[in-house]
Amino acid sequence: MDWEWLADFIAQHQLLLYAAEWLFTVRRKLATAGMSLLVVMLAYHVVFGANGMVAYRHKRADHQRLQQDILRVQQENDRISQRVRELKSDPRAIEREAREQLKYARPGEVVYVSPEPRAQNSTASAQKR
Repeated sequence: MDWEWLADFIAQHQLLLYAAEWLFTVRRKLATAGMSLLVVMLAYHVVFGANGMVAYRHKRADHQRLQQDILRVQQENDRISQRVRELKSDPRAIEREAREQLKYARPGEVVYVSPEPRAQNSTASAQKR
């Protein structure tokens, strides 16, 4: 390769020579600044990125909440399953359910049913009457 033409071109353009010298003297500072910027951007991504620490904490809290919901639903399911088993096999449970829901009574018993509460009208004219 013929490098003389490049040397002649640089010699004719002193500004390029000064820029090359300045770049050569500050190359370590530029590399340090570039690496520092890269580290800061990477740290920001690790903390605040889509899968960063903040998102991880939110997902972890959601996971714990869902685990508690699953446990609650499982306990409710166990309770309901026990109730179904009782209603299938225990005559006392069947009788209790018939008395509560269907208002059944044995011969000679009296069932008292309280009336449904009436909805109170809050208009001024209804209160004056």
